[in-house]
Amino acid sequence: MIVLGRIVAPFGVQGWVKVHPFGDDPAAWKTMPHWWLAEHDDAPAAQWKPLTLSGFRLHGKGVVAAFREVPDRNAAEALDGCYVGAPREALPRPAEGEYYWGDLVGLAVENEAGEALGTVSSLISTGAHDVLQVRDGAGEDAAERLIPFVAAYVLDVDLGTGRIRVAWEKDW
Repeated sequence: MIVLGRIVAPFGVQGWVKVHPFGDDPAAWKTMPHWWLAEHDDAPAAQWKPLTLSGFRLHGKGVVAAFREVPDRNAAEALDGCYVGAPREALPRPAEGEYYWGDLVGLAVENEAGEALGTVSSLISTGAHDVLQVRDGAGEDAAERLIPFVAAYVLDVDLGTGRIRVAWEKDW
C-alpha cells in the first residue's frame, strides 16, 4: 500500500472528511473509485479497508472527500486520524520527475563524491517543499540528515538501482 495522506477532521454534517495529503497532486486521487483506510500507516495490507469515493473537492491545501459507506458526521468522526492509501496498481502514474513518497522510502542516498549518506527513512512535508529524512546507521548512534527534496539538492532519483544522488556533504 502507498500511503497518500491522513484524515484530519470531519467536514460538515453529511459524512465528509478533511484529508491532509502527503504530496502535491491530490487532485489525481479523484480518478480512483476506491480509497483504502487504516489506523496505522504501516498496517499490513489485510487491515486496509476499501471505501467507495462518492465526493471529492480540493479545499485549501488539502482535500475533502465523501464515501458511500460514511453517511453522517458521526461516522466521519470515527475515521479521524486514519491514513488514506491505495495499492500501487490503483494509483495514477506519476509525471516525469515526480515520485510517490512510498517509492522513495528505503532508497540509498549518496552525494556527488559517491559517499553513502544513509537511507531514506521517511519524508516530511513542510509546506514549502518536502524533506528527505535520511538515517545513517542503526540504534541510538544513528545519524539523521534532513535534505530538502528540491532540484538544488536532489540531483537524480534512480528507482531502478534504488539510489538518490544529492548535492550534500557528509559532514553537514
